[in-house]
Amino acid sequence: MTDAPGPPTAEPPRLTVCYRHPDRAGGVGCQRCGRPICVQCMVPASVGYQCPECTHARPQKVVSGRAAFGGGGADVVVGKVLVALNVALYALTVVVGGSTSARGAVYEHLVTFGPAVAAGEWWRLVTGGFMHATPLHLLMNMVLLWLLAKELEPVLGHLSFGLLYAVSLLGGALGVMLMSPNDPTLGASGAVFGLMGALVVLQLRARQNPWHTGLGGLVLINLVLTFAIPGISVGGHVGGLLAGAAAGLIVVPRQTPETTVGIRHAFLALTALGLGALAVVAAGVLAVGGWY
Repeated sequence: MTDAPGPPTAEPPRLTVCYRHPDRAGGVGCQRCGRPICVQCMVPASVGYQCPECTHARPQKVVSGRAAFGGGGADVVVGKVLVALNVALYALTVVVGGSTSARGAVYEHLVTFGPAVAAGEWWRLVTGGFMHATPLHLLMNMVLLWLLAKELEPVLGHLSFGLLYAVSLLGGALGVMLMSPNDPTLGASGAVFGLMGALVVLQLRARQNPWHTGLGGLVLINLVLTFAIPGISVGGHVGGLLAGAAAGLIVVPRQTPETTVGIRHAFLALTALGLGALAVVAAGVLAVGGWY
C-alpha cells in the first residue's frame, strides 16, 4: 500500500528585483522597457521613471531644442496622423479658396461657430480644431503638437493618447461656446493646451516638478500670450487646458501595472462625448439665434 501524495507545497512568493541589482527590490518598472528597477536606478523621465540604459538610448527632455521633425518619433502614430490632418485641411482651404479672408466654402462649413452649431452643425466643434488661418498659425501649433506627442504617446500608448487629444479638443470647443460662441474660431491650440495640461498633471503624479522640466514655463508663457494678444480664443485655450489636465488624472503610463485600462478608456471616451454635448447645449443657449 502506497501513501497518498500530500498536497502540493506552495512556492513562496518571489519578490520583484532590480534587473541591474538582484539584491535590491525593484519598486517600479521602466516606462520604456518595463524592466523592474530599484531606487538607485530610477532616472526621472517626462512621465514616470526610466532605467539607465533607456535613458542613455533616448534622453528625456520636455519640448527640447532639437529639430521638431527630427528623430525620436518612431512610437508616435496618432500624433503623425493628427499633424497630417491639420496640414491637409489647411492645404484644402488654400486650393479651394476657403481662406478666412475670402470666407470660402471650406471655412464657411467647417469653422467653429456657435450659431451654426446651435442650428445642428455639431461637427464644427471638431473640424474647427483642425483648421488654421495662416501658415504661421499652422506651423506654431504643429510644432507644439509634434513635440508633445513625442513625449506623451510613447508613454501612454496610441489609444490613450488619441482619447486624451479628443477630450482636450472638445474641452476647448466647450470653452469657446461658453465664452465667445458668436465669434468664428479655428485652430488646434485648444487641444495642444490640453496636451500641456495633461503632461503637467502626469509629471506631478510622478513627483516631478514641471518648473524644473521647463514645462511650467511653457504653459505660463502661452497663457500670458493668450490673455495679452487680441484675437486669441481665451475660452478655447483655457477650456482645452482644464480638460486635458482632468484627462491627465485618468490616463496611466502603459508600463504601469493596471487592471482598469479598459474602464479608463471608456471613461475618457464618455468624457469627450459629454464635453461635446455640453458644447452643443451651450451654443443653443448662448449663441445668437440659438434655442433660447
